[in-house]
Amino acid sequence: MDCNFHHLPVLFAECMEALNIKENGIYVDCTAGGGGHSSGIVERLGDHGKLISLDKDDEALAACEAKRAALGAEKKWVLVKTDFSRIGEVLEEMNIDKVDGVLADLGVSSHQIDTADRGFSYMQEGPLDMRMNQKQELSAKVVVNEYSQEDLTRIFREYGEERYAGRIASAIVEKRKLSPVTTTSELSEIIRSAMPRSSKKEDQHPARRCFQAIRIEVNHELVSVTELLEVVPSLLNAHGRFAVISFHSLEDRLVKEAFRRLENPCTCPREFPVCVCGKKPMGQQIHSKPIVASKKEAMENKRSGCAKLRVFERNEEVWVRQ
Repeated sequence: MDCNFHHLPVLFAECMEALNIKENGIYVDCTAGGGGHSSGIVERLGDHGKLISLDKDDEALAACEAKRAALGAEKKWVLVKTDFSRIGEVLEEMNIDKVDGVLADLGVSSHQIDTADRGFSYMQEGPLDMRMNQKQELSAKVVVNEYSQEDLTRIFREYGEERYAGRIASAIVEKRKLSPVTTTSELSEIIRSAMPRSSKKEDQHPARRCFQAIRIEVNHELVSVTELLEVVPSLLNAHGRFAVISFHSLEDRLVKEAFRRLENPCTCPREFPVCVCGKKPMGQQIHSKPIVASKKEAMENKRSGCAKLRVFERNEEVWVRQ
């Protein structure tokens, strides 16, 4: 397995500060990637601290194994191949009730984008793949060649927020009648040709939104993120932190709304003078606005330009699983 996993950890210093790492605390990196953030956490832990890194990408886990060995951190750094939505089950299997911090760097890693054979990039020639877990059956090739025109339109509109979803879906269906669409460059050209000339003056690549939509569909990303946001707060110790980096508006909206509900879960009508629903806040956000990359980082790592970091801290009322 190739361990040359190129990965630039986004908002690295900001994440380390956000997690408020305790020397002997227990932490979870839900998206280990190339181990950039995970290595930073491990280096801040003492002998009795523990980090559990989750990822469903074999190449990512191999890169983490190499970093773990280089740091001599086998005893305090545990690697688990799984989707991050299973964090609760993983901790239960390890007999861990609560943790002191959870980090989730959502989206695609630099390595996945830069490796043409993984099929994530509209800028490079590669097979239509986009699977984070390469053992699963659903791939971008299946979505593009087997989904109905209606379903393609839906995912382009919902997951890519693409204005020309219908036109693009129609163009894909017409093309695949002649022969299957098998490469990223072929799909990128179909998308580009289907869009009106005025849309091609935008700063971003015309295929970006549709590639994002297909990737989200292939990896069930928004479903996993929603499940993660629901379960993590209850797994935190008092003053434990939950830090989430998102890269597009759909993810950020889910995170923002989830954190707001945790801060203010009251469901009473506004006209009620006092709360009677009995729902209490689980904690509060550390910052009123998301943390974004500095100009310097945005120049050095283009992926960080659209990153938003939101941080939630659990309050003191914590119940241990029975």
